[in-house]
Amino acid sequence: MLHNPPPETRTLGADLRALRKARGLTLAGMADSMGKSVGWMSQIERDISEPSISDLRALAKLLDVSVSSLFRVAAAAGEEGFIVRKTARRPIGSREAGLVEELLSPDLTDDFEVVHSTFEAGSSMEQAISRPTQEVGYITAGQLDLWIGDTCFHLNVGDSFRIRGQSYRWSNPHDVPCVAIWVIAPPVY
Repeated sequence: MLHNPPPETRTLGADLRALRKARGLTLAGMADSMGKSVGWMSQIERDISEPSISDLRALAKLLDVSVSSLFRVAAAAGEEGFIVRKTARRPIGSREAGLVEELLSPDLTDDFEVVHSTFEAGSSMEQAISRPTQEVGYITAGQLDLWIGDTCFHLNVGDSFRIRGQSYRWSNPHDVPCVAIWVIAPPVY
């Protein structure tokens, strides 16, 4: 017998609330940044109102996510909240530096998110970043050079790694894409 997840875990509002909380923003702070009322923001998060396209663009910018990551492909009956088909993955990230990311998690309401990352051949992230997360990754195809702090690690298929808030950057100097599965807590996309 199939069970549907609670409705609050299947909505744009729930994703926006999860992203807001992951960034340490209050409802009032986010509403203020949007130039909107707290009531308007609350109604969006509770799916009582729908934001306009221009509001979605502003929300995506404020939350530092792509607009496309806020849209979902309809799941098959009984699968919503449980199953993400390969053809229904939501693109996330910005595709900068040759990185293509897709959300494997059904939504952003859990304490973590699972991401499918493809590092295109010859691509690299030149500027190190750090974020207040714990991340674990597993290489499923190709090779990747990963700097955590000042240390470079060469990763192959089957290798895994962990980043705990440290700065990191990556490079795929090889002729084939590298594919990794990342688990990130709390969600950042």
